[in-house]
Amino acid sequence: MSTTETGHVTGTKDKDYNILWFTEACLDNALRLETFIQDAERDGDNELAEFFKKAQNDSRKGAEQGKRLLASRLSGN
Repeated sequence: MSTTETGHVTGTKDKDYNILWFTEACLDNALRLETFIQDAERDGDNELAEFFKKAQNDSRKGAEQGKRLLASRLSGN
């Protein structure tokens, strides 16, 4: 854990960068999981496909929450 703000390097406060990173990671994860779902379905492994679908849904939820939080902070609310 860093105790020094690094926003001077990126031009974005660390806490705002963290929201951006989290949202992007959730979206990327949802895309990656689509491949995992297809692989499991192709192999006839419905249990694994359902596991990945649940994880994908959770990633989508995280991304939506991150987008809402970011939007509210950018609009000044």
